[in-house]
Amino acid sequence: MVDSPLVRPDGRVVAVVVAFNRRDLLQDALDALATQTRPLDAILVVDNASTDDSAQVARNHPAAPVVVTLERNTGGAGGFAAGLAHAVASLGADGVWLMDDDTIPTPTALAELLAAWATHPAPVDAAGSRVVWTDGRDHPMNTPRSRPGASRAALAAARRAGVVPVRSTSFVSMLVSADAVRTHGLPVADYFIWNDDFEYSCRLLRDGTGLHVPASVVEHRTKTFGATDADPGDRFYFEVRNKIWMFTRSRALGGGERLLYGASTLRRWARTVARSQARGVLLRAGGRGLRDGVLRRPRPTSEVLAGLSLASDVVVLDRSVR
Repeated sequence: MVDSPLVRPDGRVVAVVVAFNRRDLLQDALDALATQTRPLDAILVVDNASTDDSAQVARNHPAAPVVVTLERNTGGAGGFAAGLAHAVASLGADGVWLMDDDTIPTPTALAELLAAWATHPAPVDAAGSRVVWTDGRDHPMNTPRSRPGASRAALAAARRAGVVPVRSTSFVSMLVSADAVRTHGLPVADYFIWNDDFEYSCRLLRDGTGLHVPASVVEHRTKTFGATDADPGDRFYFEVRNKIWMFTRSRALGGGERLLYGASTLRRWARTVARSQARGVLLRAGGRGLRDGVLRRPRPTSEVLAGLSLASDVVVLDRSVR
């Protein structure tokens, strides 16, 4: 077995929960983290300038999480970037377990991720859980992408470990090696929402090892069951802009992958518009996203988060290149 920071018995795992105006769900998420069969070494709640009492709920929780409130809402992308940076640079994490405040892990979710990590013969950069909705169905919003072209040896090793090799995974329960963060940097905070986990996990796993661990289960308590292409309204702007940024500005994908995922994205956009009850809204939002995706490029994460809490940790780990 390959020695890895998360395999060692003394490996330190920090959960990072990004919270925004969902205090009841945050309470449930923290309750679930407090009852993990493999106890966490620390829990960090990054409050994205909530206007409810999410930060106070976290501070009052018996799990005693570290709570940091950002001075403005930086979206999921900024929250995860700041949280990852603080967990690795200041909290001494060997592994960082990422999730939103509507992610409710089952009691063995972390233990199963770590067991798969320890069993796999190659060093692992990231591992993700099986994500279900409130009724137990697999959630279509958080489907990992299997690794195309995986060798027979890699597939056999994965089967023995009870996992699936993947090319990308979701921030709804994603365990990341601190070494991978030091090498590849942080999520692109300028994405704000959507595709930040797709870009980041693809960047980590372009030459690294990623696992989908079906035995590790978390519940994603979204309001409705469905993927992000279910009539997203004005948020379609972020889908279009960020995908263009990823395909043209990121080192996460190779040339063939850009064509493969680009074609898939165009088909998905066409389905989204065709099914929409507000096509004009989507077309206008998509048009703005197309314009900004082509004419602009994402700013370095340290620039986006400058002046906020945890900014000094972000500077340490930011690998953004203009």
